[in-house]
Amino acid sequence: MIRRKAAASLPAVALVALLAAGCGGGSAVSDLGTVVKGAKGTTVPVELGPGRRFSLAVPDNPSVGDGWTLVAVPDAKVASYISKEHESSGDATGAGGTSYFVFNTKGRGTARITLRDCWRCGTGTTPPDEQSRQMSGEAIFELTVR
Repeated sequence: MIRRKAAASLPAVALVALLAAGCGGGSAVSDLGTVVKGAKGTTVPVELGPGRRFSLAVPDNPSVGDGWTLVAVPDAKVASYISKEHESSGDATGAGGTSYFVFNTKGRGTARITLRDCWRCGTGTTPPDEQSRQMSGEAIFELTVR
């Protein structure tokens, strides 16, 4: 009976160890895959095969008001959204960085993925004033899975 209890607890211990191993570094994703850079006002073509991890990268500085979001998830038959990650470019207060929107390609097809920076919008999605409207913008990525 003691053996069974010890054997039964081994899967639980293994599960806890696996979960703890995946939680390091403050990032939900450790593999960004192929990184494709974009910026406000650009349209970037992305061509990948099925079953590939990729990230759409945009310059981001939340301390000055940047607030990048994924406008809509792409067609699930073409690509699946995994997460948004942020990497700071320095330790100084106000240092900018890069936001990565991480995806996996699925099957053949095309998808338009739009990222929007609503500048100084806080938790809202609409620019609150003229300056915010002028500084806000979109980065568009035209994905083709071959």
